[in-house]
Amino acid sequence: MDEESLKKLLEEVCSFDQLEFSGIPDIDLYMDQVTTFIDEKFSYLKRNKEDTSLTKTMINNYTKAGILMPPKKKKYSRQHMVLIILTYYLKQILSINDIQALFSPIVENINKLEDSKINLKDVYEEFLQLEKLEIENFKTDFEKEINLKDCSGEHNDISKSMMLVIMLIVKANIQKRMAEKIIDSFFKKKS
Repeated sequence: MDEESLKKLLEEVCSFDQLEFSGIPDIDLYMDQVTTFIDEKFSYLKRNKEDTSLTKTMINNYTKAGILMPPKKKKYSRQHMVLIILTYYLKQILSINDIQALFSPIVENINKLEDSKINLKDVYEEFLQLEKLEIENFKTDFEKEINLKDCSGEHNDISKSMMLVIMLIVKANIQKRMAEKIIDSFFKKKS
């Protein structure tokens, strides 16, 4: 593992085309169309090509858990698609119960009113901006880390690789714990 190889991996992880809101179909889709769309648009997030992004069972479970509104006449709207996309990202880190707690105010609002006060377009566009910003911050921070850990020799190369992985996991763990604390404090109903 050398600095150039790490920079290549970094570029691979951070280089992708975001799915803009306008790229989400504005027509209602059947479940097969939803799973195909998500699989095509988010294949870059798969670790292995044979992994499945989204299944019918997952969508049904999200609806049962209250993460999604029930489909209308077995069709999923653009609102459904936004929640499915956000769930796809969040489920990599959070439990389904945490996602349900996070989304329940949105889903309840949409289920109660024909015109929801919560604009999912705004939520999604803000998500895209956050994603861009966090990717740039991550690239900058990671490049600094690989420059600081300038080791030579095979043993040091293995140590350097291990320490980079551990550093990433420690940061991810701290961020996950903070996200869970926010959900527990502000989104879960206290009994």
